[in-house]
Amino acid sequence: MPTTIPASQLACMVTDAHERTIGLVQDLAETQLVVPQTETVNPFLWELGHTAFFYDVFLLPVLGSTKFLLEGAESFYDSFKIDHCDRWGLPLPSREATLDYKNRVLDSVLKRLASDQPGAEETYLYLLSVLHEDMHEEAFTYMRQTLEYPAPKLSITENGSSAHGLGGGPWPGDVEIPGGAFQLGATPDLPFVFDNEKWAHPVDISPFRIAKAPVTNAQFAEFVGDRGYLQRELWSPQGWIWRTKTGAQRPIYWHRGQNGWLRRHFDQLVPLEAHAPVLHVNWYEADAYCHWTGRRLPTEAEWEMAASAEPAPDGTRITGHKRRYPWGDEPPTPEHANLDSRMLGCVDVGALAVGDSAFGCRQMVGNIWEWTASPFFPFPGFTVDSPYREYSAPWFGYRKVLRGGAWATRSRLIRNSFRNFFLPDRRDVFAGLRTCAL
Repeated sequence: MPTTIPASQLACMVTDAHERTIGLVQDLAETQLVVPQTETVNPFLWELGHTAFFYDVFLLPVLGSTKFLLEGAESFYDSFKIDHCDRWGLPLPSREATLDYKNRVLDSVLKRLASDQPGAEETYLYLLSVLHEDMHEEAFTYMRQTLEYPAPKLSITENGSSAHGLGGGPWPGDVEIPGGAFQLGATPDLPFVFDNEKWAHPVDISPFRIAKAPVTNAQFAEFVGDRGYLQRELWSPQGWIWRTKTGAQRPIYWHRGQNGWLRRHFDQLVPLEAHAPVLHVNWYEADAYCHWTGRRLPTEAEWEMAASAEPAPDGTRITGHKRRYPWGDEPPTPEHANLDSRMLGCVDVGALAVGDSAFGCRQMVGNIWEWTASPFFPFPGFTVDSPYREYSAPWFGYRKVLRGGAWATRSRLIRNSFRNFFLPDRRDVFAGLRTCAL
């Protein structure tokens, strides 16, 4: 998969990632940078310094740097040497010092790009560093939601648009997928992939029916109203343990109002949007909902087939062509998918028809991450051949795979073969679900 990208384009990507990260924290007061110690957030200053450290440890040494640009950076920001719970006790640099470190890393990277066109190895490291920062930008966004902070103030033209004004409504029904032999995973012609996507390999998939759109708030509200959270028979054994331990009886940010359900969106309570996808539900909640409806979650192979495959003219089989995105091979635009925090929230599941897959599934990329039934395991022949050796290998076996990308996901990060993975009890991420018929 050797590839090169013009230095000017890489410089734009590095600068854009840096500016987006700064934009996600620059409005926060000093008191807001101090966060309670929980399993699902990091101290904001730690997260900010870590995004700079990644370039400093994976990219700059290859470019000729012989020491970190911040003394002691490895004792602050190395996520695999500093336990999560220990990050609150670190003598982290001040906000000003952290921003200075991040700016100096940026300057060093841009200086190199201005003087030399990188080869394939360096290009890979630039992309790895940028996409790593993109992931942390999404984490900054859902951390703000978790902490009940205001929505971020981002300089994006589309932020002036209204998700509600876009319309779309519901998009009910299923589509038929003929099944057959399918190449699951990334193909070597892609400009960049992560280790857990390697490589496409044949899987046999039985014919199945999958929903044209994700489950909506209105649909999930029926499950809540039917006391679905209290019906033991709907839950997996681990899910029931989670539910009883937490006392959950509704999605985490739902509140009952005088005239119906409200949802907390950052620091505001808003009326629950009936036709938007249900958001901030974990795998256990998604699985219980499926049992309540007499349906199931798709496997990740089924999900990728529905997103990527193309039907033959007779509709009874798939062709050998595999799309990079649901709509084709061209990169996402605002007409295709709700990405890049343009709307700062979800749109109706019926919106953005231009982004449909060949089989007619809508919003398989963007709006929400979609839980699948599949545990996160390596594909056949997996090897750790990335400098970021800890990206996937430590997490195999006890996380669940999510597909598709959310409204806060960067468009340059996502594609049909991208595999996200979280513990099944995580409710803070921008995740929902799409169902399959039994």
